[in-house]
Amino acid sequence: MSDYFQQSVEYHRKEKGKFSIRSKFTLSSRDDLSVAYTPGVAAVCEAIDKDISEAYPLTMKGNSVAVLSDGSSVLGLGNIGAEAALPVMEGKAILFKEFANIDAVPLVVNTASPEELIAVARAVAPTFGGINLEDIGAPDCFIVEDALQDLGIPVFHDDQHGTAIVARAAIENACKVTGKAIEDISIVINGAGAAGSAIAKILRCVGNAANYCTPVKELLMCDSKGIVSPDRSDLNEFKQGLLGYTNRGKRSGDLREAIKGADVFIGVSKGNLLTEDDVRTMAPDPIILAMANPIPEIMPDKAHAAGAAVVGTGRSDFPNQVNNVLVFPGIFKGALDVRATAITDHMKMAAVEALANAVEDISPEHILPDPLNKDVAPKIAAAVAKAAIEDGVARLT
Repeated sequence: MSDYFQQSVEYHRKEKGKFSIRSKFTLSSRDDLSVAYTPGVAAVCEAIDKDISEAYPLTMKGNSVAVLSDGSSVLGLGNIGAEAALPVMEGKAILFKEFANIDAVPLVVNTASPEELIAVARAVAPTFGGINLEDIGAPDCFIVEDALQDLGIPVFHDDQHGTAIVARAAIENACKVTGKAIEDISIVINGAGAAGSAIAKILRCVGNAANYCTPVKELLMCDSKGIVSPDRSDLNEFKQGLLGYTNRGKRSGDLREAIKGADVFIGVSKGNLLTEDDVRTMAPDPIILAMANPIPEIMPDKAHAAGAAVVGTGRSDFPNQVNNVLVFPGIFKGALDVRATAITDHMKMAAVEALANAVEDISPEHILPDPLNKDVAPKIAAAVAKAAIEDGVARLT
């Protein structure tokens, strides 16, 4: 097996990171300088001054996204700070370019509070057509995203909604494989942070999503102390909010109690939490999405040996990779194409259905498209743009 960790360090060191800027203008003569810079650029500035919407066709704004993070919750690594998070943000930027031809700029910032991060986002917003929030810890990520919905450009926390969209599409297709009906299944999510909460909402069709999707029958959320239940006194306000759409039976206990009889396990927590014996206590033909990185909650071979019908992970070296790269380029492409002011629940569900329907020849080993499939982002973009127009948040129709 390749040593991806060592290869990655060596390659990043050789290239000095993986992000660079390329000029669209040729600068080989004084005429070139006069058009690109002074004096010609003054006319461009004046055009935008007269009509601010001209910033979209005349600058990078119309095809740009800020990838903004404080490095407080990097997947699998935790609160590692701004500088250490930069390689991840560079990675997101090159994925935006590769799959949607969007110019994304990594921005990591030192902040001490969600209010400071909100202020940073507001300050840089004039440059960009959208902001992709990344690797921000809960509950700050909820506070920041909610506060920025009035910016007039789409602000999307990918760790929440990108993960939720891919997970929902994976579950829909896994149900087709196993013959289960999504309205009849029970699901356990382990990890009650940003990703887990968003997955729970989209599976239970919370809010406006109820107009566009079918909710699962039952859903239990678990954190490190067990099932999120009303008899616990240690729940913060965000976990208390989960009780509005999870655990309708008011169950309590640990993860092993929660998983008994469940049709689906979704892990967004940490590695090696499940055993083969745990899987055997689930309903027949269980579906396992073990998405912890780099080590899943249970390795696919063990899950299959215990009777799992469908297994997905977050890793590239196993089938059924549940990865946000399948979603965020297309989401923002669709939003930018119609100059959307926000990303609505309808747009998210449109992305779910476009992603699920992008899979040909669905099988237990193929419930999601290959992450390298470049046909996926355009399909999602078209569906998202259509939903934005229907929702009245598009400035181009």
